[in-house]
Amino acid sequence: MNISLTGRNLELTDAIKQHMTASLESLKKYNMDIISANVIASSQHKKGKEHFNVEFVINLPQKHTIVINQNDADLYAAVDIAAERAEKALRRLHDKEVDHRKVGLNELKAEDVDVKEVQEEMEDEIIPVELELYKPREVEDVLNDLKESGKMFEIFIDNENKTRVLYKRNDGKFGLY
Repeated sequence: MNISLTGRNLELTDAIKQHMTASLESLKKYNMDIISANVIASSQHKKGKEHFNVEFVINLPQKHTIVINQNDADLYAAVDIAAERAEKALRRLHDKEVDHRKVGLNELKAEDVDVKEVQEEMEDEIIPVELELYKPREVEDVLNDLKESGKMFEIFIDNENKTRVLYKRNDGKFGLY
């Protein structure tokens, strides 16, 4: 990237040049292959007050040139605001190139999509399982099954046709609900 710093009605000190160069270096992170960047800083006197105008001209390959003008009472503030605006413009161009891939009609036609298959894939699959809950069981039998298995609880119907839950407690004992 070629960098050109120019001052009109203003002498650019080393500190101002370093600040402008650092602002332009931050634009490299978008990988836009910047050909050249020109910064023109000028000073104007209006109504007895001094105002600074900073113009960024950024040339990109095979794209339009980005031109940003910024006025401010402080030169450093004008450079910072212009650099932020340049970053925003480059970010937009970068996002257009990277994220917005245009898909042509022929590419869409090439994708053979079966609507029924897609709909079936999107639905939750429910597998029916036959439960042994409907057979009445003794509490002792369920307790023995629970001890043998690694389960934390067992739901069953007792001999009085009540739905019951037998569960392991934290203290190692069993609870019946």
